[in-house]
Amino acid sequence: MAAPGAVAAAGRALSRALRAAAVGARPRGAARLLESRALRAATLGARCSGSSSALDSILGIPAEKPACALGQHPPPVATSKEEQKRLLRDRPDQPQNPKVLRIAIIGAPNAGKSTLSNQLLGRKVFPVSKKVHTTRCKAQGVVTYEDTQLVILDTPGLTSPLKAKRHKLEEAMLTDPWDSMKHADLVLVLVDVSDHWTRNCLSQEVLKCLSEFPHVPSVLVLNKVDLLKKKYILLELVTELTEGIVNGKKLEVRSPFKHNSSSSAKTALKIAQASPPENRAHESPCLQETVKAREGSGLDSSSDTRASESGLVTDAQRPKPRECSDLKDRKGWPRFQEIFMLAALTGEEVDTLKRYLLMQAKPGPWEFHSGVLTSQSPQEICDNIIREKILEYLPLEVPYGVTQVTELWEEGPGGELLIVQNLLVPRKSHMMMLIGKRGTVISRIAQEAGQDLMNVFLCDIRLKLKVEVKS
Repeated sequence: MAAPGAVAAAGRALSRALRAAAVGARPRGAARLLESRALRAATLGARCSGSSSALDSILGIPAEKPACALGQHPPPVATSKEEQKRLLRDRPDQPQNPKVLRIAIIGAPNAGKSTLSNQLLGRKVFPVSKKVHTTRCKAQGVVTYEDTQLVILDTPGLTSPLKAKRHKLEEAMLTDPWDSMKHADLVLVLVDVSDHWTRNCLSQEVLKCLSEFPHVPSVLVLNKVDLLKKKYILLELVTELTEGIVNGKKLEVRSPFKHNSSSSAKTALKIAQASPPENRAHESPCLQETVKAREGSGLDSSSDTRASESGLVTDAQRPKPRECSDLKDRKGWPRFQEIFMLAALTGEEVDTLKRYLLMQAKPGPWEFHSGVLTSQSPQEICDNIIREKILEYLPLEVPYGVTQVTELWEEGPGGELLIVQNLLVPRKSHMMMLIGKRGTVISRIAQEAGQDLMNVFLCDIRLKLKVEVKS
């Protein structure tokens, strides 16, 4: 694990390298682009401080210093199922000028969607595990900050029908991510940059989802950045995953020399706005279409820059994914509006993303009372957290066959929550693995799950787990 501040330091290093390379060598068009963005960042007085994204770092714009922390004290989840239902039924306590944003988080299995959701919420209400398919159905999390409410739609990892059948997954795991997209105002596409097998391209399921809902604004989030030793890889990934286009503008990140396997030096990089006509033959169809649309729009370079920076890029200027090429031949998505680099597990740079999301909220009535943290019932949260621990401590496919049955859920004489859950397994050998030598495994699961539940409910927890073979 990298030292604290590694993610922010990586962003600053990228920014310094880009600015150093740009001195005396930056094309005029790119210079105007940088000046325009810098001026916009300086003049937007209403913009919340500390909201600089990774795109700003790539373009060489200094990160803004946070003026105020998001002093968040999220409410606990009610321990009573009836109390939680009452909170969900209650009319929202609307502020004077409410704002709301519904956010769908999609990505491949184990990309860190639930971890990021928990960090944004401030409490662990979604299960997290190194094993895939920990999240089995969509659930909502609610962030209420001043007059703004963020509704987070945590979804299962996008998977194919073939894999769902192989792992005996519920049908909801195929349909829930798509249902979330139908109701989302913004989608976060999460990519695990520490997985060198999958990080160089978006999965086919993610691309299908994005192409089906191209009208929903999308943001690229590179997760687990702290696990990367060679930070220059991030720039290469940005180019591939965005097809060189961010917020309707062509973005070229070029390296003047090749990296050897042991190199850790900062790379001098250049950003160009649009390549000369003689070089366009080698561009992808998407990039050619974008450049032609701009030429035909009658805008000069400076006016095009202003249009992009003010968010007034027309649909004709944007690439059309379905017309560019077949999805099977694609690796990235050219419609991302922003890029963020963070480490969801440690929470680094999550606040930066959170500020951005709060700024994207639009005027509209709240959907939930400010006392609501999640739409899940207390029992569902308990089941998910215990299952998370079972996934961590049992090997291979064994934990997927465990059935959970809650036998007791009541408040004790001292205000503590008493929970007794029976874990049913298909074989005696599985029961022995779950119990462990002298009960070490089941004791550890109960202890760790109890600690997590205390954080969710903010009360003492007495958790007892029993193991039986299914009759």
